[in-house]
Amino acid sequence: MDRIKSWMDANRITEVECLIPDFTGNARGKIIPASKFLREGGLRLPEVIFIQTVTGDYPDDDSMVDPLERDMLLYPDPNTIRFVPWAAEPTAQVIHDCFDATGQLVDIAPRSVLRRVLSCYQQEGWKPVVAPELEFYLIKRNEDADYPLEPPIGRNGRPETARQSFSIDAVNEFDPIFEDMYDYCEAQELEVDTLVHESGAAQMEINFLHGDAIDLADQVFLFKRTMREAAHKHGIYATFMAKPMSHEPGSAMHIHQSLEDGNGVNLFGSADGGNTQMFMHFIAGLQKYTPAVTALLAPNVNSYRRLTFGESAPRNVQWGIENRTCGLRIPFADTAARRVENRFAGADANPYLAIAATLACGYLGIKEQLEPLPEMKSSAYDLPYSLPRTLEEALTHLEQCEPIKEMLGERFVRAFVAVKRKEYETYFGVISSWEREFLLLNV
Repeated sequence: MDRIKSWMDANRITEVECLIPDFTGNARGKIIPASKFLREGGLRLPEVIFIQTVTGDYPDDDSMVDPLERDMLLYPDPNTIRFVPWAAEPTAQVIHDCFDATGQLVDIAPRSVLRRVLSCYQQEGWKPVVAPELEFYLIKRNEDADYPLEPPIGRNGRPETARQSFSIDAVNEFDPIFEDMYDYCEAQELEVDTLVHESGAAQMEINFLHGDAIDLADQVFLFKRTMREAAHKHGIYATFMAKPMSHEPGSAMHIHQSLEDGNGVNLFGSADGGNTQMFMHFIAGLQKYTPAVTALLAPNVNSYRRLTFGESAPRNVQWGIENRTCGLRIPFADTAARRVENRFAGADANPYLAIAATLACGYLGIKEQLEPLPEMKSSAYDLPYSLPRTLEEALTHLEQCEPIKEMLGERFVRAFVAVKRKEYETYFGVISSWEREFLLLNV
């Protein structure tokens, strides 16, 4: 706490937002006075907050809900202390890790799940390096959920009506928002890199510099809050839904990943400029186990609108060099930067769980010495769809895969499946406008 206290004193912090990411990737926690935060050094929250669905309900499986609603002990990670740049008063935010009464990490906390996977790599002397690319939409304010979403009005007074991939002028339509976004990111030391316009109307992509997996998951978690706040300031929404508009492409979170040894040497590129056998095993692990972790990469009912029906979304587990039709793309890069880009995850995925899932697949591929399918040198879109088509199907794959359950933690998988299955059932309890329009008087 000495390091945190020094930082807070130097910046005259008066309040602290104590954060933990829930299953959806949203921030839970408490806002407390700085003096109390420093005095107590931690806080308590009931573990049951992880078992709450996105609608605020709880699973039907009573065994997943602690009847005593026991508290977790939350302790701040000093590496995550940052400003809240949109706050009126000097306010800090800090991400916490969750512990039980015995001092063990709470195994169903998303940050703990990622730490669990990383510990497997650490035991081998390997360090994963990741670089997420996060897509999102700017959206006109929508205060009635019955109405479809629409692109916002830019500086020229009009919404976008045509595809504007990589258009500089289309990004500049929202310059005031992105200026605030970059200012907010700089204040929080979020290492955002490139901003580009994607193919959807007012759809953008932000790239993060590569680095430590926990740190990058933290940055994506905080960036989502940051982007929403920057958009709110200008009277519009930023959404990370995987498929917010039926006629527009979905939003992904592509995850570039590689491995280093203890000396920082890339383990995926060989001395002759080719790919190492370890790299091939890693790719094969992603091919074998991606169906089992799809529920973590596509965690909501809406996610499958992007995967199953969306354009520019992967249809199967093929891999290819500079082939964006593949779910696993190997970018052109020298030996030091050899990596694989996982294109399955949606922008709606919890970054901790998505990164944990993809690294777990690769690790299992290495340990099992799996061999990948032949490189795809044509369009993977020409091959059949081979991923789970619904959240329910993806959950079944997850709960039946013993190696993945062991990697992520059996209790976490059980809790995640229970929460997501309840969300799936709740969704199917809603009668859509399509059903009323086409079935009411025609069947």
